Amino acid sequence: MIQEAGAQRRSVLLLACGALAQELLALKRLGGWDHVEIECLPAQLHNTPREIPEAVRAKLEEVKDRYDEIFVAYADCGTGGRLDAVLEEYGVERLPGAHCYEFYAGARQFAEIHEAEIGTFYLTDFMVRQFDAIVIRGLGLDRHPELLSVYFCNYQRVVYLAQTDSPALIAKARKCAERLGLEFEVHFTGLDPLRQVMFVETERSEALEDSQ
Repeated sequence: MIQEAGAQRRSVLLLACGALAQELLALKRLGGWDHVEIECLPAQLHNTPREIPEAVRAKLEEVKDRYDEIFVAYADCGTGGRLDAVLEEYGVERLPGAHCYEFYAGARQFAEIHEAEIGTFYLTDFMVRQFDAIVIRGLGLDRHPELLSVYFCNYQRVVYLAQTDSPALIAKARKCAERLGLEFEVHFTGLDPLRQVMFVETERSEALEDSQ
């Protein structure tokens, strides 16, 4: 929605998982969201989801008086509803779905991929780039490679949900699957599914401006 000349936009903070930083910055640039600021929590929280709610709470407490509106760019991300409980206290909304793979792929496409093979390990651009840090070292497989068969015994394949059409990332993702001993598939998602859920939120924020 185009603002009238001189109109003051509401200040919006996107409090995000660090794994989404590059994509959110790209969407901000493409969408011209000059009134939106992005702050990220460490992506390593993926490996300890029980810590996400309190990490979000601490940041919300720090910034709650600085912005007209705050939106949390996390899904539930394995918190079992505890993140939603924190957000309810602050009157803050988050991205829809159980995890980032759902809004990266789009709910319908993700459901189809997941139903085709429940035993799927998902990768995104960020996860491919940071595979060693997040998966290998993050799960201790560099120190205890024998745990690989324990962690991944119920998985059949790796699905790379690609936000960019990068042959180099596809090749690296294929090697990640090989390291895990799993079959490999790639699905190009682009940024549009994420843009759509972010656009709905931004459009809602701008509608609030117009109503005031």
